[in-house]
Amino acid sequence: MTDPAIRSLAPLRAFITDLTQLLDEHPTEPRILDQGGQMLATLVARDDWLPEAFAQPHPDHYQQMLLHCDSAERFSVVSFVWGPGQRTPIHDHTVWGLIGMLRGAEYSQPYVRDAEGRPLPHGKPRRLEPGHVEAVSPTVGDIHRVHNAYDDRVSISIHVYGANIGGVRRHVYTESGESKSFISGYSNAFLPNPWDRSKG
Repeated sequence: MTDPAIRSLAPLRAFITDLTQLLDEHPTEPRILDQGGQMLATLVARDDWLPEAFAQPHPDHYQQMLLHCDSAERFSVVSFVWGPGQRTPIHDHTVWGLIGMLRGAEYSQPYVRDAEGRPLPHGKPRRLEPGHVEAVSPTVGDIHRVHNAYDDRVSISIHVYGANIGGVRRHVYTESGESKSFISGYSNAFLPNPWDRSKG
């Protein structure tokens, strides 16, 4: 890991550029998840580019930090910063998404809804280690609960969604099947600038 003071956003810039070009070709969702997933795997294969300001945990809850939003809101790139033991409620996304593990590890428990709308665990929790990428969407499985695999350290994952995810109306679910809509927003008030090539 390099000194945070000299981190270069060039890997993030390359990822944004490559994903934009892919989306300009109007690909199908399976192609986005496949090729976009390979691009995200390349990004999270190295942990020397995320600015420290976007890697800071909150003591009470996970942080969703916007790194980039496409000008047409076709996709957004977010760092999720998990403090020790932090977890999400059961929730959906309503759009395609890719989760790449950058630092630490997390567990993702998929759910499906039964005939009464109750979310039921679907298979075993998946453990994501650095470099691993997982896909979600209404077509491949969209409901899950995620938590930091560690109780004593921070974990960070990089998420890419097929929309401005902080502005999408989504849902959280209780074990009994009740759902509540929400719009997540973002934890940060400013963005990194990957377009300033003077810093690499």
